[in-house]
Amino acid sequence: MEKIGLFYGSDTGCTEAVAEMIQEQIGEDIIELLDAYDIEPEDFDKYDKIIIGLSTWHDGQLVSAWDDFYEDFKEVDFTGKTVAIFGLGDQYGYSTYFIDGVGILGDVVLKNGGKLIGYWPTDGFEHDESKAETEDGEYFMGLALDEDNQDEMTEERVTKWVEQIKKEFPIDS
Repeated sequence: MEKIGLFYGSDTGCTEAVAEMIQEQIGEDIIELLDAYDIEPEDFDKYDKIIIGLSTWHDGQLVSAWDDFYEDFKEVDFTGKTVAIFGLGDQYGYSTYFIDGVGILGDVVLKNGGKLIGYWPTDGFEHDESKAETEDGEYFMGLALDEDNQDEMTEERVTKWVEQIKKEFPIDS
């Protein structure tokens, strides 16, 4: 079976925990976890199906590992690759930057030839703005999670999103 690379950056452990949840639901034999602190641009060449995970910090900044890697990330060729992104943020404390990291990295994937899947409805979130929103404002470019204010919804959202991306990739299971 074709492996999926799940590239994540996690300063507090929350994004890593979600990455592990996704790996568990899809299968440890299918998902390879790669910490963004330890990756090189050529690591993306190994996978045609990619999942990216990150949180957004403060005023729309990428989490440390992705911030450090961002210049290299902008050079990755995503042609022929299918990518799903999930992001963590605080919809109340940082309502004008909610999961901006998803939009920042998603824009690079699209610009560099990739196909994005796993769009997630904006319904159920109370934020003002997000770089992750589609033009019509109906969807985020990936799964949105708020561990600060809606942590009780994380597992259900992840499970629904995993089922969605399994069909969109597609993944046999």
